[in-house]
Amino acid sequence: MTKRNYSEHFKMEVLEEICSMFYKGTLEKDINHLPWNIIPKGSEAAFRCCVYKERAILKLRALAAFGYSVNEVDEAIPLNEYVGQNNPQFDHKSNKLLTVLESACSACVKSRYMVSELCQGCLARKCENACFFNAVTVSNHKAHIDQDKCKSCGKCKDACPYGAILKLTVPCEESCPVNAIKKNEKGIAKIDHSLCISCGNCMKNCPFGAIMERSQILDVLKQTKAGKPLVAMVAPSIAGQFGISVGQLATAIKELGFTHVYEVALGADITAQKEAAEFIEKVVDEKRPFMTTSCCHAYTRLAKKHIPELLPYISSTGTPMHYTAQLAKKEIPEAITVFVGPCLSKRKEAQTDEYVDYVISYEELKAMIFGKGINLEDCPETEFDRKATVEALKFGITGGVAQTVKKAAGDYASLIKEEVIAGIDRKNIFKLKAYAKTGKSAGNLVEVMCCPGGCVGGCSTIKPIKEAREQEEAYAEKAGVDSFQVKASE
Repeated sequence: MTKRNYSEHFKMEVLEEICSMFYKGTLEKDINHLPWNIIPKGSEAAFRCCVYKERAILKLRALAAFGYSVNEVDEAIPLNEYVGQNNPQFDHKSNKLLTVLESACSACVKSRYMVSELCQGCLARKCENACFFNAVTVSNHKAHIDQDKCKSCGKCKDACPYGAILKLTVPCEESCPVNAIKKNEKGIAKIDHSLCISCGNCMKNCPFGAIMERSQILDVLKQTKAGKPLVAMVAPSIAGQFGISVGQLATAIKELGFTHVYEVALGADITAQKEAAEFIEKVVDEKRPFMTTSCCHAYTRLAKKHIPELLPYISSTGTPMHYTAQLAKKEIPEAITVFVGPCLSKRKEAQTDEYVDYVISYEELKAMIFGKGINLEDCPETEFDRKATVEALKFGITGGVAQTVKKAAGDYASLIKEEVIAGIDRKNIFKLKAYAKTGKSAGNLVEVMCCPGGCVGGCSTIKPIKEAREQEEAYAEKAGVDSFQVKASE
């Protein structure tokens, strides 16, 4: 039996309640009752000091689900006024895609190294000798760490023969590869949006669910009733998320009110063809040392903000989302396009893409399906008119991008020496900086994906990476074709 992650559970319950009310036509009338629907009258506090604070946090989660930065709105306004016709206006083009629920933040202690009771004050003084900054001293038979001198290198921890030195971590800070998470004077997490690359690691790793994305789910729900052609563009990694075939899922998506479903793997085929041509031009003909892929928007934001010297080595090719949306708008000019994917960074990318109108996550799609009361197992198959290649359907798995580019390179494939960087962390950032500085890399085509495992490890996925990868691979082998049915020239 799978044990419940309450942080994810409450996030999903709020989304599911909103969707259920919307499809019943009672959202504006009933939304103020949402906190009491989830924590009924008579309940006892399970996680906070009282049920009143727990319900207050649920209201903040609802505001984030409506797309608001919760620290910039008036909490005294009832929820129904935020969904009604006179709701306060907010800007989906805002740089602030993440919002901190201050009431939910635990104000964790500062990340640091500390000496535990296991310390024996030994004569070897290995911890003291390992510190290059004279931050560790031994007195009164115990080691002490001067926090003002400590640089958090961890050498003392590694050196201690008793394992007596512990590292206290702040999960959101520790998971952020670019140090965009800080603390205010009260110890509450805050986000430096000028540094943030929208990877979503902080949101995924906060044990209290205190960091949330500003959702577009309410706007998308409204579009399902607007009467316009509504296109869902599903990323390749969706094949491993819901435990059913993508054809069945397409049927469920149409039951939600979407008129068309496009596989973004079609756009992946276009990306691969264009990237292969760019590789031949830049690496083969112009003799550049290497080229990196460009489909991961969190990675390209990392380069623009933190490693600008790497930009000349990054492919200028658009992403699969871009080309799929472009294809949809060409075929259905009046269409509203909605990308359905595994991560936060696509919402940032969509802000500057003229072809993409909205972005929702797999979690949000799951909430819509639950709210509509659709039984996925009962959904018949929807056949797609066009098929993507086997390789493109594996775009969401580590190595999938490079393999699709190699396929598109044809006779030049043998010249490609791929290298895969799966996961943007401090170690891999150091590696990328070295590549940019020296002009040398381990391969001449470097696939860079922000999330470990590829898109199947995204911050808004549903299934564990291993299970999702296996299901995506199985779907690709079953549904994919050998040749490119959509040509880049189209």
